[in-house]
Amino acid sequence: MAEAAEGAPKNESGAQPGTFLDPYRSYNFQLLIQGVVEGHFTQCSNMSIDVEAISYREGGISQIVHRLPGQVKYSDITLRYGLTSSSDLFDWMMSAVKGKVERKDVHIVMLDADGVEEKMRWSLGKAWASSWRAAPLDALGRDVAIEELTLVYESIDRS
Repeated sequence: MAEAAEGAPKNESGAQPGTFLDPYRSYNFQLLIQGVVEGHFTQCSNMSIDVEAISYREGGISQIVHRLPGQVKYSDITLRYGLTSSSDLFDWMMSAVKGKVERKDVHIVMLDADGVEEKMRWSLGKAWASSWRAAPLDALGRDVAIEELTLVYESIDRS
């Protein structure tokens, strides 16, 4: 019997016909806001930190150039191709549109290939949504698709 199952035809996703596939499985980035999973995304980009280098000279004739760390700049993070079953992300964005930015503790969690176990986590301090783009609407789906969500934040930590 096991041999027959191994040789059974597979569908385009690589699973045998009739096998349940978790729709969030390929969405390997979870967005947690205040400890609640608010969405699943397939891409996370623009995560970066830049520390400005400030140069100054010291000494007489043979001046030595020193460089000191200056202002820290965090790039806005963009999450792409996501799904959510909640309206909280859109409501969060709309609060910024109305001029009432709600800064929240946010975690971006990278899951393993199976979409189950946490592999890495980035914690964003005092984050808020600065951009939201919807994906084309699908009347057959129950989840809301998000093309892009951009987050601004004041600090980042990896755990």
